[in-house]
Amino acid sequence: MSKAFTKESDQDDDDLPEGATPIPKGSPNYVTPAGFQALQDELRQLSRVERPKVVETVSWAAGNGDRSENGDYIYGKKRLREIDRRIRFLTKRIENARMVDPAQQTNRDQVFFGATVTYANSKGEERSITIVGIDEANLDQGKISWIAPISRALMKAYEGDVVQLRVPGGIETLEVIEIMYP
Repeated sequence: MSKAFTKESDQDDDDLPEGATPIPKGSPNYVTPAGFQALQDELRQLSRVERPKVVETVSWAAGNGDRSENGDYIYGKKRLREIDRRIRFLTKRIENARMVDPAQQTNRDQVFFGATVTYANSKGEERSITIVGIDEANLDQGKISWIAPISRALMKAYEGDVVQLRVPGGIETLEVIEIMYP
């Protein structure tokens, strides 16, 4: 089918980079101020620094004659497509962003977006996670997306609450030990 006959919503995930998590339909792109700044910085870097450099290289390579065997031209065009795809992705994410500042959270007794939660699993092991936006998630830093199953299980819990998390092996119980906001 020709792209002319597809709805724009059919193309929403076309620019989704490999490994990126799509935003649930009808949900805004919740993001912390630091995450929003990181998205803007990356977009600025790509559009003002990297893209002009690649365009210059492609332009130079195109002037060298035969483009079919010109590695600089072929690689440059490929890189340009990658940059443009990433720019479209970042632009959409920024347009749909709803910035939530965890420091402004008035109800600090309950788990909401931006909270750092310390919990204990059924084995007594303690872990701390921070609930952040989809684009900010980084497991190595303990930053978990707000759409992750563990985040959803912990949402709206209070200190001392026991919540249940579905895992492949059954149901895991988690006890909320501490809730902190920046």
